[in-house]
Amino acid sequence: MPGRLFDELAAGGGSEEAVAFLLKGERTRRLLLLRELLDRLDDMPRILGPAGDVEQVWGVLETAARRAPAAVDGLLMSPQCGAWIAHMLRRLHSVASGPPLWADAGHLGCLAATASIVAGTDADLTAPVRAGALTLPTLGLLQLANPEVDFATVRVTVRAGLLTAGTVSVRPLDQDTDLPGWLPLRSLSPSGATLDDLDPYRDLDQPVEPARLPADEFAYWEKTLDEAHALLARTHDPDAVGAIRPGDITRIVPWITEERSAIRLSASTGDAFGSMIASRPDGALDLAETLVHEFQHSKLGALLHLFPLLADDRSERFYAPWRADPRHLPGLLHGAYAFTGVAGFWRARMGDREADPEGAAPFHFALRRLQTRLVVRTLATCADLTPTGRRLLDGLAATLDRWLREPVDPEVAARARAAAVSHRVEWRLRNLRCGPAERAALARARQDGGTPPSAFEPELAPSGSAAHWEDTRTALYLSPRPGPDADACLTTGDPARARDLYAARLHDTPGDAHALSGLLLAQAEAEPRTRRLLARPERFAAALDAVGGDAGEAVRLLTGTR
Repeated sequence: MPGRLFDELAAGGGSEEAVAFLLKGERTRRLLLLRELLDRLDDMPRILGPAGDVEQVWGVLETAARRAPAAVDGLLMSPQCGAWIAHMLRRLHSVASGPPLWADAGHLGCLAATASIVAGTDADLTAPVRAGALTLPTLGLLQLANPEVDFATVRVTVRAGLLTAGTVSVRPLDQDTDLPGWLPLRSLSPSGATLDDLDPYRDLDQPVEPARLPADEFAYWEKTLDEAHALLARTHDPDAVGAIRPGDITRIVPWITEERSAIRLSASTGDAFGSMIASRPDGALDLAETLVHEFQHSKLGALLHLFPLLADDRSERFYAPWRADPRHLPGLLHGAYAFTGVAGFWRARMGDREADPEGAAPFHFALRRLQTRLVVRTLATCADLTPTGRRLLDGLAATLDRWLREPVDPEVAARARAAAVSHRVEWRLRNLRCGPAERAALARARQDGGTPPSAFEPELAPSGSAAHWEDTRTALYLSPRPGPDADACLTTGDPARARDLYAARLHDTPGDAHALSGLLLAQAEAEPRTRRLLARPERFAAALDAVGGDAGEAVRLLTGTR
């Protein structure tokens, strides 16, 4: 990769030329993985079982590629194909599970049938059927008989674009609306991205069943995506950090949950460049931010396929301001890269009341630049970076340092700083604890009346002991509203009242991490000399245990003011 393109990406942005270079690398990787998969399948000649013979199926795909190389290349580069190849390799390495192995491997026949259709070649082969449905990756789903049978096979013929499977025939390239027996993959025009609710390999891990969205839901996604791209187009520089072009995200997979939730979820995988899974967006601004966020992950994933950036011991022990749980260093790097893009997204929205009618952009920009710079600093001091990794991190740091010098309304910046501290304090209380030696030293200091002991290294709370939690206070720092509860008092500038309310809550529910973090935050606001307690809130929790739950005595124990 030319250095100038790497530096564009390292800064958090990336021109169309830089993204095209990443795609070129992804194509090479995809073909290498496909070759590896075929070599392994060749060593297992009966792996397709009732779905036929690997060599014969591969021959169909090769014939199509010779006839229409660009069309078949597009199929092989699709997120659907990338996810399947990666899943199959994980299965063959025994690190993933799924349906009968022949059905997973037999999906090669579905790819070959699709290749024949897009290339206009003839084909005769056998393909797997899941719950009565035949998948044609990037095209759609053919619904056959016997949906109660989990896995079966069907003879498939393709003649001049007409596919026949069993008694059902369809021309997938000509049928873009739902028909009896045929569900096409729908395009979210005019962006060109597809909304994939059909492909079995559209999830992050194991194959999943189709989950067709109703027409009104599809229309909502289409309208919201169109509005999101219009909003993003208001950015003057399409290469800037936090910008994205309409063709960058090529597939959206709707994240289906049991019930509609206020929590927004999104994810992506390095196996499927330019694809993302996302829950139903609240609106265009929400979806636009998600597009930027997930494409940042795609870009960094592609860079990691080209360059080793850091050593990885997979130890989940680091603080990430956008997570409820500890993260490992690669996850921290992904988060830093994604949220640099998010900070840039909000920076570009500042002052644009049409795009941001609530005026939230300055707060989000101030918060994310601060939090992301903290994570970049953690990576710089804790990660074993390669020279290329150091160059990437230097690029992110330069972007964030420049942004930290940009003016934001002082009152908004102060609320963003308070929100950042609030999340960190509560995270530490939920995920870290003082070890036995430090607890014993605090107990002795309390008993002897001596000076507070030196701080020890905290320990991670046992895995799974910290339940998932939502950072509800940040929303109040964004839009402070008077109210009778402790959080409202804290975020609207009444720390003394907030402290009393948090103390009362702790009396009723000892160990409540939200109340304990709020008490510490209110204490630091009311008495700035105690602010240093925020650096090690888990130490305050241990001191509170040592003094029998008396918050005032715990403060005096740690500050040496008894």
